[in-house]
Amino acid sequence: MHAHAMYAHACIIPAMTTTSPPPIARDRLDGRAWAALLVLCGALFLDGLDVSMVGMALPSIETELHLSTASLQWVVSGYVLGFGGLLLLGGRAADLLGRRRVFITALSVFAFASLLGGLVDDGTLLVVTRFIKGVAAAFTAPAGLSIITTTFAEGPVRNKALAVYTATGASGFSFGLIMGGALTQLGWRWTFLVPFPIALALAFAASRLIPRDLPQAGERRAYDVPGALAITTAMLALVFTVVRAPDVGWTSAWTLGGAVAAASLLAAFVARERSVDEPLVRLGILRTPGLVPANLGAMTIAGSYFSFQFVTTLYLQQTLGWSSMETALAFLPGGLIVAVGAPNLGPLIDRFGAHRLLAGGLLAFTAGYALFLRADGGFAYASVLLPTMLLIGSGFALAFPSANVAATSGVADSEQGLASGLVNTSFQIGGAVVLAAVTAIVASGSGAVLSGNGLPDGSLEALVFVTGVAALGAGAVAAGGRRAARAAAKTAVEAT
Repeated sequence: MHAHAMYAHACIIPAMTTTSPPPIARDRLDGRAWAALLVLCGALFLDGLDVSMVGMALPSIETELHLSTASLQWVVSGYVLGFGGLLLLGGRAADLLGRRRVFITALSVFAFASLLGGLVDDGTLLVVTRFIKGVAAAFTAPAGLSIITTTFAEGPVRNKALAVYTATGASGFSFGLIMGGALTQLGWRWTFLVPFPIALALAFAASRLIPRDLPQAGERRAYDVPGALAITTAMLALVFTVVRAPDVGWTSAWTLGGAVAAASLLAAFVARERSVDEPLVRLGILRTPGLVPANLGAMTIAGSYFSFQFVTTLYLQQTLGWSSMETALAFLPGGLIVAVGAPNLGPLIDRFGAHRLLAGGLLAFTAGYALFLRADGGFAYASVLLPTMLLIGSGFALAFPSANVAATSGVADSEQGLASGLVNTSFQIGGAVVLAAVTAIVASGSGAVLSGNGLPDGSLEALVFVTGVAALGAGAVAAGGRRAARAAAKTAVEAT
């Protein structure tokens, strides 16, 4: 990595109090490093667990709370919008307040929001609790990732730590499929209640095992809350507009007005970031070679997969009559591939580069989604969904760690929280916006199955759209990665 020498001798985490764990060496994974990494991995494991458990419970939630498909998607979108909309603020808070403090506080909020979600009896209140959990995760995720990237020097050690870290998210997702399927058989509320004690236990462990870090010295504690509200409101307006469009008309005044409002809020956010003394996003960071294609790749990963899982889960349970456990087992092979493959990706990233592996992973996604379209002629697990999940799992194993590495490489320690927030924002905003579009496409169809066990009208068109999104994302990352490589080579020549 080209910035490795620059940071190899950077300061370690500031001195601790006598009751705090000692600082961790930046250049190796020793016992203290593994202990802290284990806690951070536990939080990401919980995030993957929570997402997949709720995914398996969606049809049961829809039935019990009498939700429409458009309303049901807010159970997913409420979380990812709270997550994505405030991640940039979360990253900034981690840099300025202290990463450990933000991590523990947000994890505690996540725990109690999980408890509330399991107790409500109203769809709107359920979405509110999901939004709160997303907000909590918006502070937990960049804090956790920036703890890793400021603890370990850029290069093989950091790549190894990130590969292990991201692999635990996949493991949590895989385990959550099975747990979600089983718990939904008992009642969907258990998929919300189970994360409560896990999150509390992780918060307690973090207070014992993660070293204290100090807020950045010499910086004013400015958080640009108006900027955070502008970007969050813009995304909410965009998703709400797209979801409502099939009911009110794509060319209606309501839809056009919502689109204008979303664009205006986004423009206001950019204008504020360019003028405020302490911006939420220093726009100059986007000139870091490879950062933009890495974030486009993150948007594609989440946007395409969240949408694929949403449509396919409803298809398996509502059209084919599968149980939640059968659905979970059907998705499991993909998660197992990620859990096994992602931890070993570090050497491949060192050899081939993060952008190449990210583009290759998105091509695997594209092939998997395209293969599943064969279900329209009749569904068979062994010839349709199984190979699809094997391709998607391979794509995740390649793309997810690579996106995180590519998005944080070459970024100064003082802005690692911002870089982490940006890539996590891209994951979540991509998920929310593409899912909104897919939900609108599904809602525009009749829902009728025209041939045997084929895909319902609307679902087929939605999956074609998902396949196209993955293909476009792969092309954009490949092109951007080549430009980043040329820029890095030019910089190296000029440095010599």
